[in-house]
Amino acid sequence: MGTGTDVGLVAGGHGAEAYRPSPAIEVEGLGVRFGHRRALEGVTLAARPGVVTAVTGPSGAGKSTLLWSIAGAITGATVEGTVRVGHATVRPAGGRAATLALGVGLVPQGNGLASVLTAWENCIVPLLDGGVGPGEAAQRVSEALTAVGLEESGGHLIEELSGGQQQRVAVARALASRPAVLLADEPTSELDHVNRERVLELLHDLAAAGCTVLMATHDPEAAAQAAAEVHLDEGHVVSAR
Repeated sequence: MGTGTDVGLVAGGHGAEAYRPSPAIEVEGLGVRFGHRRALEGVTLAARPGVVTAVTGPSGAGKSTLLWSIAGAITGATVEGTVRVGHATVRPAGGRAATLALGVGLVPQGNGLASVLTAWENCIVPLLDGGVGPGEAAQRVSEALTAVGLEESGGHLIEELSGGQQQRVAVARALASRPAVLLADEPTSELDHVNRERVLELLHDLAAAGCTVLMATHDPEAAAQAAAEVHLDEGHVVSAR
């Protein structure tokens, strides 16, 4: 890697006090069923602060379902088991509002951006909604867009950006929130080599700063760079390191 990105700008802000302590993630016996289709069954794993944990497996293995379950964002499903973020049990009790309050950020596959807003607006609106002051929010967004190499693209509508640029905006939006836990679903799938390396370095630098990073990926090189890996197949954990 080695793009030289200073992740302190987006993770540390004005000092160590701006970066909240990161909790570990613990998942026990997680099962998710959509109607008669079981997406996850009996999944147990842990992800700890300070490292990137890769979630790997073929398409349909349950990687996205796992991340969305941890984020408390699963809807229309029957969910079993327990998810803990630090000392807080967010499943079965709680949902996305509870995990947001704990600092759980999510980079969804497909980016989840509002196409009628600019890149800047997509990043700043969640901060303002979350009670961050306008000045602080603007600084965070500026730093995050710079970190992903889009400092000149903040005024562009999402629909005017390429797929890779949109993906980087989604990463910037998560970085600007200064997450204690970052769940990244295929964050490099649309990126060229240079920007893939840039985003991977950001994720690893976040982990080095103390963040708990869980990354779903089809990229074997990205998985190999991760300090830990959980491999899923047909909704089951089949191996871990």
